[in-house]
Formats: sequence, C-alpha cells, structure tokens
Amino acid sequence: MVARLVIAAPASGAGKTTVATGLMAALTRRGTAVSPHKVGPDYIDPGYHALATGRVGRNLDPWLVGEDLLAPLFLHGAAGADVAVVEGVMGLYDGAGAGDFASTAHVARLLDAPVVLVVDAAKQSRSVAALVHGFASFDTRIRLGGVILNRVGSERHEVICREALAESGVPVLGAIRRSDAVATPSRHLGLVPAAERGAQAARMMDAAAELVAASCDLPALVRLARTAPPLPGTPWTPGPPAPVTTRVAVAAGQAFTFGYAEQAELLAAAGAEVVPFDPLADENLPEGTGGVVLGGGFPEVYAAELSANEPLRKEVAAFDGPIAAECAGLLYLARELDGMPMCGILDVTARMTGTLTLGYRDAVAVRDSVLTRDGERYRGHEFHRTAVEPAPGRPLFRWRGGADGFADGRVAASYLHLHWAGSPHLAARFVGACRSPVS
Repeated sequence: MVARLVIAAPASGAGKTTVATGLMAALTRRGTAVSPHKVGPDYIDPGYHALATGRVGRNLDPWLVGEDLLAPLFLHGAAGADVAVVEGVMGLYDGAGAGDFASTAHVARLLDAPVVLVVDAAKQSRSVAALVHGFASFDTRIRLGGVILNRVGSERHEVICREALAESGVPVLGAIRRSDAVATPSRHLGLVPAAERGAQAARMMDAAAELVAASCDLPALVRLARTAPPLPGTPWTPGPPAPVTTRVAVAAGQAFTFGYAEQAELLAAAGAEVVPFDPLADENLPEGTGGVVLGGGFPEVYAAELSANEPLRKEVAAFDGPIAAECAGLLYLARELDGMPMCGILDVTARMTGTLTLGYRDAVAVRDSVLTRDGERYRGHEFHRTAVEPAPGRPLFRWRGGADGFADGRVAASYLHLHWAGSPHLAARFVGACRSPVS
C-alpha cells in the first residue's frame, strides 16, 4: 500500500510546482519518506523533486511507456516510501491530442489517486468556487480531495475564497500568500534546472518547505493520500542483474541534466557499469569506457565551456565504441554549435533558433543503428529551440510530418527523447554493442 496524491491545477502557471516541491520538502523535513513523481516528459521538475526529497525524481507518462506500465513504474519508484506526491502537467484534463490521454487526470485514474487542485486565487475571489465546481464535476472518475489556494492577497481575500468554497463541498487544504522567496528563474525551455543553481536552489527549497508547512494542512494532506486504495500488480523491474561486461559513460553535470532514472537501471541490469562524466569539467572519458550515452540538457547555454574542453572533445571524436545521443547529445556531436567547435562526429552545424519545437512523436525507425532496427516503432518527444543543418539525407526516424536523426555503424543521434523503460531492448542492444572494459 502506497499512500499517494496528485497535485494538479486548472492550467499551467498556477503554482503547482512550488506547491508540490514545497510539500515534498516539508514532509521530508518532518521525517516522512516521500517518493517524488512528475506527470509527462518534463526533465526539469524532477530535479527539484530530488532536491526536495533526497530521492530520484521519476516521470509517469503513459504516452511514452504505455498505460499498463504506469502503475508498475510508480510502485518501483515509490518502494520504501511513506507517501508519494505526483506533480501534474499543464491543466488537469490537458492531454496528448484528442481526449485526456497522458493528462494529469489520466494518470490520476491509472493510479487511483486523490487529486489536490492548486488554484491561482489572484484576481478572483468567489469565482474560485465556480472554477473548482467545474473541475470537480467535469469527470466524476476523478476524486478531487481538496484545494490549495495560491497567491492569496490578504486575510480578507482568503476568508472570501474559503467561504465560497465551503458551499462547494471541496475542502480547502491550504492558502498560500505571494512570496518572492520561492520564485524560480526561467529561460528558453522553462525553469532553470536545480543542478545549475546550487545554493540558490537549496535556499529556494527551504523557503518553499517553510511556506507550505505554514500555509497548508500537512496532516490533512497525508490523511487524504492514505485514502488511496492498494494498487494491483507488482513493481516494475529492470530485470535480474547480469554480470558486468562493459563500462558505459553517461554525460552529466550542468550541461546534461535531462534523463530518465530507469535508463541507468536498465543499462546496469543489462551488464553495464554506469559511470557519469561531466563534459564541462572532465578532460577524459572514464577509464575503460565501452560505450557513451549523451542525454539531453542545455549545451547551448554552455557552448563556450564545452568547446573549451578540447581534450574531451577530441577523445569523444576518436572513440570507436557505440554512442547514443539525444538532443543535447546530438548538438555536442555536431561540427559546431553557434559557431563554436564541438566533437565533429556529425557533419552538421547546430544553432539556436527562435522557434520552440515541442511535442510527442509516434516514430518509426527507418535505419538500423546501435539502438534501433529498421521498422521498429517508438514513442518519444521533442523539446528544443535549436536546429541542425543540413537535415539528414537518410534519417534515423520518421513520423507523420517529420523526420530526424543520424546513424552510422557506431552512432545513433537524434532530437527524439525516448523513455527506455517503454523499449527495454534498447539497453540490452546498446550494452551488447559496447566494448569490453579495460582491465
């Protein structure tokens, strides 16, 4: 039995990340083991969740992994926790395309979890009751267990909102005043990742924990979480651990912060010793590296520093083992990024643009690679404001209205982000292509 609740909102920008992370941190500071989760393909919020709880932030996305795998992945991540807090995405009922598939509401139903709605009370008072009534009655399969009012302007404002909501029958579990101390800076792809902010992020988390603890009914929220019934099924597992046959270097550090925790777990189960390295600071790949994984992140922000690390760029360029690269990794393998030299494995140039490319992709692999086989289907997502030129003449993936990716005998590089738990053969296939470690 895992106590759990979902933190949702009527729309983006209501403050659910502040509330969710503040709640996670407040409960953790009181000795509660909190399992943090995020609906959708977001990589940034889980970094703040990890900072709040001391546990790995994990994503729950039925588009990427399928409905049947969602609860097992949740149970895997929540093992040993007292309570799980799931932060939603966008508005409660906003899904991927038609209907509410992959929405916060969809995930709440799959987890049979109560929902707490974070409502931005700024510029309204009694109208919050009408808003909450609409969200509570729109889909009766969703159990709206309470409301947290955010950005409340004054004591009188709070009283008016509470009185109006008392008529709705949905309890108010918190009322949070405006606070600059919990503000998180943003840039071209959303919030600045916690890993880039260091002590600033830690101070913000302390402030969020204190704010939520002072403004919300923590015992009532925990009691609500405990009303969730037992989930059927068993936790997901990456498989029985295989004997270590190779060492896989995974890019980390401030420039490479995007990745799903299950990827490293699958690599380890397939027989890899997973070793992180920082392309900003490390001048060499880890000794004995048999394969390299370059995930997502913000190389465009750190292009000068990545370029200045010439010893590592040259070593990556000369590396003769398999390389799997997604988005940021693709840019790092390019000849140059915004005019600055990169590794040069791919004969393309990369640059920042003013256009946001964002969305799920139902893709088909159209070439064999160290990861894929021709004809295999993959569900992924794109999230970037960069472009590479020229476009691939023979792409790795195609989808309706688009194509992307580069592949040769040792490299598979694409803008497409994949959740390897949804395609676990990727890890086994990649480890099988790796070199044996240097003894």
